[in-house]
Amino acid sequence: MKIGWIGTGIMGSSMCSHLIDAGHESAVYNRSVKKTDPLTAKGAVLTANPAEAARGRDVVFSIVGYPSDVEEIYFGEKGILAAVDPGTIVVDMTTSSPDLAIRIAGAAKEKGVLALDAPVSGGDVGAREARLAIMVGGEAEAFDRVKPLFDVMGKTIALLGPAGSGQHTKMANQIAIAGTMIGTVEALLYARRAGLDLNALIDVIGSGAAGSWTINNLGRRIAGDDFNPGFMIMHYMKDMGIALAEAKRMNLALPGLALVETFYRAAVGRGMERNGTQALFNVLDSLNAQS
Repeated sequence: MKIGWIGTGIMGSSMCSHLIDAGHESAVYNRSVKKTDPLTAKGAVLTANPAEAARGRDVVFSIVGYPSDVEEIYFGEKGILAAVDPGTIVVDMTTSSPDLAIRIAGAAKEKGVLALDAPVSGGDVGAREARLAIMVGGEAEAFDRVKPLFDVMGKTIALLGPAGSGQHTKMANQIAIAGTMIGTVEALLYARRAGLDLNALIDVIGSGAAGSWTINNLGRRIAGDDFNPGFMIMHYMKDMGIALAEAKRMNLALPGLALVETFYRAAVGRGMERNGTQALFNVLDSLNAQS
């Protein structure tokens, strides 16, 4: 297929790379041109804007930072919807607002274009190893056509419902992660203060009832004092904000998520916004050191 790819950051670059390796002809766009170098080295065509990346493509993928970025690349003067051809499928893989996903789907339909919202989970490792979970909202016709491409990037792929359903599923995912993250960092902080070897601890409890992706992957990074981003705190802050706003709209209280969000806000206040989400460990460690 001829694909367009917009957003070549920590995850997007690996995801697009898998499609190129699978033989798909790719046009790429990223605001920071340097980040497209690994893809153009594989034969991808560099484009000047999202419209150029979308024109003449069978499927156009996007994975950018914030809902405002999604808004710009789809509805801007040189955005995807200004140039995409009828019959194309557009797939936004950014974690974004369900309402925005519904709006994109409606605007796309008016142009004879199908739209999917398909946020992912699995972090930088899942993207590199093509083991992402891909949560999809939209029409079955579009999903069936794009499924072979999803299969190149991920291992668990599901259509959850109409437009916006992928984003709602990702919000549920992020809410669950908030709970497992706070549990992981508190467990590891306790273990370190007790003088235990963190890797040995993870070997044991990570294989039992306390096991989770978070402790077995990010826990290892904490044990090695590695707080580099697989997923940046500032992007998780965005996700928690969307989830809390959606919960408020549904008149739903999520006290656990709200609590974790305050700790991550403290991380941002300490200048950790570009660290990985596992840096929550350092926030709680410093708060306990002050007590």
